[in-house]
Amino acid sequence: MASTELNPRTVHRDFFGATGSLAVMLGTVSVVFIWYFSCNETACQLPLTATQWSLILQQALDPSYVSSAALLYYSLWWLWLAALFFIIPAKVVDGVVLRDGRRLQYRLNGLSSLLVTVGVWAVVWLVWGTQPYLWIADHYFELAIASIIFATTQALLVYLYSFRSSPKPVMLALAGNSGNPIYDFFIGRELNPRVGPLDLKCFCELRPGIIGWMLLNISFAIKQQHRFGHISNSMWLAIVPQLVYCVDTLVFERNVLTTMDIVTDGFGWMLSFGDLTWVPAMYSLQARYLAFHPVYHSSLACWAIALLGTASFLVFRLSNSQKNAFRTNPNDPAVSHLRYITTESGSKLLVSGWWGMARHINYTGDWFFGLAQCLAAGYDTPMVYFFSAYFLVLLLHRNHRDECKCREKYKKDWIRYCQLVPYMFIPYVI
Repeated sequence: MASTELNPRTVHRDFFGATGSLAVMLGTVSVVFIWYFSCNETACQLPLTATQWSLILQQALDPSYVSSAALLYYSLWWLWLAALFFIIPAKVVDGVVLRDGRRLQYRLNGLSSLLVTVGVWAVVWLVWGTQPYLWIADHYFELAIASIIFATTQALLVYLYSFRSSPKPVMLALAGNSGNPIYDFFIGRELNPRVGPLDLKCFCELRPGIIGWMLLNISFAIKQQHRFGHISNSMWLAIVPQLVYCVDTLVFERNVLTTMDIVTDGFGWMLSFGDLTWVPAMYSLQARYLAFHPVYHSSLACWAIALLGTASFLVFRLSNSQKNAFRTNPNDPAVSHLRYITTESGSKLLVSGWWGMARHINYTGDWFFGLAQCLAAGYDTPMVYFFSAYFLVLLLHRNHRDECKCREKYKKDWIRYCQLVPYMFIPYVI
């Protein structure tokens, strides 16, 4: 297959092209800075005055936050997980069929890597006590800066690597071959950059950020214990669901191979920064806030938040499991009774079960699950609800991309499908 046929020039550019890409890069990094300097152990309030913004800018320009120790520890963290990828026995599975007819193979040992890492955490606790975890909590921002530097460097290297000479044309992402270096660097030029069997996109999606998020949450809980002598019920309500979510992600590691991130998106700054910085730095916001500002819920509030979190997680997990079981084997007794339509392209679209309720029922469960964790942090500041607000925007954007992609792929069959499943998120509501 000729290079131009395999990698057609990108015509449509998401995020309003290079200008929007620059705005997203600057904006998301700024959010990490703003939320750290505005929500910390002294206070947590939105910066609404010129004085507050001036102080944030002054602090953001302080070079002492670029820490050589944090850079070293973060690099070692990434390399540790990469080493486990190669060392620990793994189940090798095939990914989806690519445009050139190939299937890439993936080594799945994320859960084993987590268990070994947790074992190391336990040894660290036994030998050095809480001190290493308190250091992580106290140097959160330096570690976040280190992850930004690492993620940006990684994105630049894979962008440059995508121009390499190869006997076979390098497969580029359909959205990442615009010819504009800023946009392609941001969105991701190469579809599946690899170092031997290590798929960088899949690895970063599941390992450093997800497991790092767990480590930060644990460190902030230890910080609260050290500072106040106990762990509040709000901290448990915030971090236990998140720890469960992270473990669940690695238990169902194979499911990520059919997601849009892996199947269609290139690996550029957007995913590199999102995986390595955004997930651990911003998703741990509730735990970081509660480490310094504990909230004490009534028994009724605890049960209500726990019930919302549990119910929404079940919607998320059961709907995704049903979809993946059907994709893997439609004749499986667990899903063979489900009704579906067959499109002209040969794909089968479920119109009963979870997916008969709404076209993106998993997004609904995912969002309410995140909302429950924000509620755990109380109601004293809107800043702790950033996760919920951001996640709503993210899921609406993903929904728009999904709908556009399916409308183009299935054409009149998609219209018929939408008539059978008219609701996008919540049955009988929207």
